[in-house]
Amino acid sequence: MTRIKSYPLPMRFAGITVLAILAFSAAAARADRPALNDKPTPRTLGDFREIQKALQSHLERTRAATVCLEVAGSSGSAVIISEDGLVLTAAHVTGKVGAEMTVVMEDGRKLKGKSLGLNSETDSAMLQIEEEGPFPFVDVDLKDTTRLGDWVYSLGHSGGFDKERGINVRIGRLVREAESTIQSDCMLIGGDSGGPLFNLNGQLIGIHSRVGASREESMHVPIREFQRHWDDLKKGEFIGNGGFAQKVVPGSGFLGIITDASTGGGLRVIEIWAKGPAEEAGLKVGDRIVAVDGKEATQEILEGRLAEIGEGDKITLKWISGGETIEKEITLGKRP
Repeated sequence: MTRIKSYPLPMRFAGITVLAILAFSAAAARADRPALNDKPTPRTLGDFREIQKALQSHLERTRAATVCLEVAGSSGSAVIISEDGLVLTAAHVTGKVGAEMTVVMEDGRKLKGKSLGLNSETDSAMLQIEEEGPFPFVDVDLKDTTRLGDWVYSLGHSGGFDKERGINVRIGRLVREAESTIQSDCMLIGGDSGGPLFNLNGQLIGIHSRVGASREESMHVPIREFQRHWDDLKKGEFIGNGGFAQKVVPGSGFLGIITDASTGGGLRVIEIWAKGPAEEAGLKVGDRIVAVDGKEATQEILEGRLAEIGEGDKITLKWISGGETIEKEITLGKRP
């Protein structure tokens, strides 16, 4: 049976309770944890200044590594964890394995990124920035040292990237722990999904997953969940059969052309759907397709490739149109 721990709410004004004392007793022995974590509530102005000092000492570094992800017309947040651009986010933000996306840095720079693996059951995902670094990055709490009731802070691009406003910062405490999720009372809204949750040592402890009925009921994927499947996520595996992401159904994609073998080699386009992916890419009736994903175009090659991939996946076609050779990557649409 999964053990669930929770902290009495509202925490900022709660008195000392037996539950609070038990929750903090084991953590109090750790010398590297801020002492303020072991107080049920801030009691003095000095306590609040201690929180402020801890936050300010790490904020510039952690904000620099917090990015906005632009994916298929929507946006979320994420955080860079290595100098070469490895990024952690939520599975419902990337949506699929191998998806191309735009990574927007704090200063507005836009970089190319590609999603790696994801866990559809816990809402964890990785992606890689495909441009050359080095990039700003954060420390990760790989030892899982944060405990129930600890002070934490969240970062995110609420509502999407806004350079004038900057990255939103919220501070709160951990109020609940379960095996594959943690809950804080940091206030999150749309666009924060996939963003980072830090302890007061500036270490990454979780990734924003979802917002509850109240904006103070924010759920996060703990770093331990990423660690359990680290190698598979880096290799680009789609893990589980959960509701945070759906596997692409092979053969579900729509290109929007009918072809037959051409006497000059390759495939001749004999029919094309209006406003379909192929027409949008510039293909016309009479054009001759000479290559499919780098292979010599045949009916068998084209049909076989379309049977392997689905809606939202990409196929690269090279064709000859009016004496001009064109090569484009085309995103498959939804089959009518």
